[in-house]
This record gives sequence, C-alpha cells and structure tokens, in this order.
Amino acid sequence: MCHQGTITPASIAALPQLADIAKTEDAGDWALDLAGAIASGLLQPHGADEEVARCEATLAELRAMAAARLRSGLDGKIYLSRLRAMLAFDGQILWFEALDDFADSFVTVACPHCDAPVTIAVGDYGCYSSIRDWNLGDVHQVPLRPAVPHELTGTGRMLHESAVRDGQQRLAWGLMYLFGQAECPGCGSVFGIADEYAAANAPAPWDFARGHTKDAL
Repeated sequence: MCHQGTITPASIAALPQLADIAKTEDAGDWALDLAGAIASGLLQPHGADEEVARCEATLAELRAMAAARLRSGLDGKIYLSRLRAMLAFDGQILWFEALDDFADSFVTVACPHCDAPVTIAVGDYGCYSSIRDWNLGDVHQVPLRPAVPHELTGTGRMLHESAVRDGQQRLAWGLMYLFGQAECPGCGSVFGIADEYAAANAPAPWDFARGHTKDAL
C-alpha cells in the first residue's frame, strides 16, 4: 500500500479501514504509522483525487488520534513517528519530510540575496551554515542563530511546544535551529532557514479541482 513512499488509489481507499484498526490495542500503532505514510503521498499524481476528497473526515480523525498519542515518556523515534504522521494527516507534507531526530541533519537552501547554495547543518557535528565543497567538505562554517521560543509562529511554534510539553529535549533543541536564522558564508546576509527551505521545497497544495482543470480549458 506504500512502497518506498509511492501510493496508489488502493492505498487511499484503505485509509478508512486503517483508521478503524488504529483504534484497536493490538495493531493500532502499526495502522496509524501506515496511514501516515500513505497520507504523506497524497500530493503524488495517483489519479484518485475523488477518493482523497471522500477521505477528508477520515484524515481529520487520524490526525486527532496521532495528536492524542503524543505524550511524555515515549521513545524519541516513536514520538517523532507520531508527530510526522500528524503532520501528514494535516497536509503539511513539507515538514513531514523535513523533520527528523537532528542527529545528523543537512539541508541545502539558496541564499535569497546572492543565490549561493548554502548547506545548513543541525546535529552532533555542529549547527552551522556553509558553502559545501565536495573535496574539502563544509568550508567557512558560520554558527546558526537559533530561534527564540516565544517568537516562533505557525508550524514551528506548534512543533516546538509539543516537544517541550512532552519532554522531547533533543527534538525541541533541533527545531530551534531549523526555525532559526543562518548567515550566508558568501555574502554575509542573514535569512530565515525554514522560510527559504519552504520556498524551495513546498509542494503545491492538494486541490480536487486541479484534476479537472485541463478538460475545462
């Protein structure tokens, strides 16, 4: 139903049954994880837009279940899986794909001022921006500027507050950098990491009408 991230119309049709299984004790967590993986692929060209539209209430129910299972004391990997599933059910595919355990995280964004490809590192090797040289490595590393918790907004604030509430210190720490600022090693300009990452990677929002626009034109 979800092979290496690829889904089919049958995957989407299975979501209501997976929601029912997710309510059970024995296989509930497994079903919720699988449903989250399927939901993360809803923006793919799967040819089942009508089926997605019919699953709106199911996705909302799954989102509520994932949120209810975020609690203190969970293993970090399990917690992250629940949080990513919640994002997928919410339609926030960008952050579903970007979120990880921040042990060794790297993303590349374009500097909004000089367009240089800036590597952003958050993890055990440091938290910095750099211009990556494939022979020399990350040269000219500049420390990142973490966000201030009370200044976070939107998805960043929701994710950070959830992690803090449930004692996920490593996740909360990494989020402060992901939603913080970086300095371009090339031109010295400062920019928001999450803003530039979203500008370059955000998928087009799902729209039932888009599957019918071609005929109308």
